[in-house]
Amino acid sequence: MTENIEPLDQIEDDPIEVRRAKRQALIDAGIDPYGHAFDRSDNIADLEARYADLADGDTTEDEVSLAGRVMARRVQGKIAFLELMDPTDTIQLFCRINALGETRFEELKDIDVGDWIGIHGVMMRTRRGQLSVAVDGFELLSKSLRPLPEKFHGLTDKETRYRQRYVDLIVNPEVKDAFEKRSKIISSIRRYMDGQGFFEVETPFLHPIIGGANAKPFVTHFNALDRDYYLRIATELPLKRLLVGGFEKVYEMGRIFRNEGMDPYHNPEFTTMEAYQAFTDLNGMMDLTENCIKAAAEAACGSLKITYQGQEIDLSGTWRRASMIELASEGAGEDVSFDRSRDELVSILERNGGKADDAWGKGKLIAEIFEAVAEEKLIQPTFVIDHPLEVSPLAKKKADNPELTQRFELFICGHEYANAFTELNDPVDQAERFRAQVEAKDMGDDEAMGFDSDYIRALEYGMPPAGGVGIGIDRLVMLLTDSATIRDVLLFPHMRDEA
Repeated sequence: MTENIEPLDQIEDDPIEVRRAKRQALIDAGIDPYGHAFDRSDNIADLEARYADLADGDTTEDEVSLAGRVMARRVQGKIAFLELMDPTDTIQLFCRINALGETRFEELKDIDVGDWIGIHGVMMRTRRGQLSVAVDGFELLSKSLRPLPEKFHGLTDKETRYRQRYVDLIVNPEVKDAFEKRSKIISSIRRYMDGQGFFEVETPFLHPIIGGANAKPFVTHFNALDRDYYLRIATELPLKRLLVGGFEKVYEMGRIFRNEGMDPYHNPEFTTMEAYQAFTDLNGMMDLTENCIKAAAEAACGSLKITYQGQEIDLSGTWRRASMIELASEGAGEDVSFDRSRDELVSILERNGGKADDAWGKGKLIAEIFEAVAEEKLIQPTFVIDHPLEVSPLAKKKADNPELTQRFELFICGHEYANAFTELNDPVDQAERFRAQVEAKDMGDDEAMGFDSDYIRALEYGMPPAGGVGIGIDRLVMLLTDSATIRDVLLFPHMRDEA
């Protein structure tokens, strides 16, 4: 041992320092503690299946090579047992001094829980019925300097789990399962959209004007242009420009950024799938949304009947479609409509725990009443249609009622999962609504959109009648993995600074 390394008996109460000493000893012996490429012959799950019928006490001559992380170790004289984990499963390693030799067996005893190793050996099953690999050779592939949390206690503190997701994934296997399902959900949505003839496209993250939604943006400075830009709060307006340009079906799966609060259903950085289709309308978007989510459920859960936080959800059949006014009236137990005076709508809202803003018109009040009395009761999939114009600046008006728009939001378990419109393609109407948004911004609404003159110019060239929808991917993953909070389905959720 070199002079600058403390004897182990002086540092044995500090497991990190013990491991650092082992690392240095390896380096001093000319051994790289961070390994090299290793050729594996199998994964553990395949071996479990292949040798399921191997009898207790039997040993084969079948040679295998595996690589993974050591999750447990036990040394008993001239025999050592290690548990090896790869991405598919865990398996026992049966290590004997007779097979490895005294020198290599002593080196094996220095392997720590958390180390990555590669092994060679033959398949066997112990007399107690444990499928194992009888190891005749091993290599250290990466030395772990920090001990893992105790296996049987695991990592349970939520803050630590989210902040150190890399450890969470190691010691809590169900976490990895959720993210594997997330991958399947996203892949299934892409397959469905591609199968329907949609083109996946990419649009800019940096926007010169806030647009496509009512939300507070993140602001950054674009040095080359010497002006502020905004991280996108929606992909809507660039995608609809592509309809003007001749694309008939487009979608984008991408990150959205909104500089707003964090709670179990909101994260400032999240993922959506937005899609736009020429020559269809709100009904076409409801069909698309329903079938897309059903495809994701089948891929992730293998069923359209799922459970979310103890509630049984049936995604099969045709989903209910009901107007916001109908649902608000049901929830309030009285008529909620434009036929009521503003004062009457304010009273209904306040009786149900809400508080009205002086700037709100009847449309906004109806939307707030719906939120107060109806949203949380929508457990089974429900398309909420006919939103007031006041809260839908980009949606086309209903032909028979200009106070309402051709818009829906999809609710399941009391939460919104999708938002869609029959898209507004009248440039004059759109310009008027942008002006109203600018006036709202001038009055202090920091979530109002700006006036996008280029988008108006695009509409003036002519955009075909179209439907559009945005689906919240993170919330959908929550639903299909039975996750209580959005942080459980984001690999690296945003956190306050570590103390």
